[in-house]
Amino acid sequence: MDISALRAFLAIAETGSFSRAADAIFVSQPAISKRIAGLEDELGARLFDRIGRRVQLTPVGQALVNPARAILNDIEDAKRRVANLSGEIGGRLGLGTSHHVGLHRLPPALKRFHQDYPGVHLDLRFMDSETACGAVERGELELAIVTLPTASLGPLNATPVWDDPLEIVVGNSHPLATKRRIDADALVRHPAVLPGIGTFTRELILAALGSRREQLRVGMSTNYLEVLKMLVAIGLGWSALPHTLIDDELKVVHIKEIKIRRELGVVTHSARTLSNAAQAMIRIVNETK
Repeated sequence: MDISALRAFLAIAETGSFSRAADAIFVSQPAISKRIAGLEDELGARLFDRIGRRVQLTPVGQALVNPARAILNDIEDAKRRVANLSGEIGGRLGLGTSHHVGLHRLPPALKRFHQDYPGVHLDLRFMDSETACGAVERGELELAIVTLPTASLGPLNATPVWDDPLEIVVGNSHPLATKRRIDADALVRHPAVLPGIGTFTRELILAALGSRREQLRVGMSTNYLEVLKMLVAIGLGWSALPHTLIDDELKVVHIKEIKIRRELGVVTHSARTLSNAAQAMIRIVNETK
């Protein structure tokens, strides 16, 4: 089975478009169509339904996605094993990080990594922590440096690097701004602005509230903590933010018996070999934290 055809197949399955897939793997659209036609001939089945401009997987195509991804991941793993034997640090490193971690924690490590290993092509992608973990699990990224998941995520290894406690904050004009210490019942009487549903950070906040989470009113949601800070500062509600974002625009409100603690760190796949470049990045992140 042609490996380039499998790469083309997965690119189309993930982008939902022949043209976008061609751009993603740096080939022409006729070339990617030819690869898919050859793969369909080999399998004796159609892989995609083309309805107008929409491209959808057929049942056969859906059945091929996971095996194709496993084959390509095994090939990349074999390449990394062979390359690691040389001891050289080079090639491509696919790294996913959240906007907050990338802006507030990673810059010293990225600067040093670039200085020490200029031959590495760093494919740095900013995305939600949950999306980055999924990309590592599927083999699209070698590692992620993100907010760590609140529960085990199957084959992923999560290694803490930074402790990142969250504080309940309000704007200077908020009714709670003059309160030094309140209980959680008083807090949930006021609307909140929180990270999006399903995010690791939101789940930590809700877990800290316990049964009071059912009384919570969430006015707005966004996955960008810098935007949450702005919403809090202008008085649209309270939120929980890390110390790195707290300044004179915000007031910390201490809540009795509630502490919200999250960890930031490295996520890798337990069944895959890390390249020398990935190992070097992890080492530098720990040395510069």
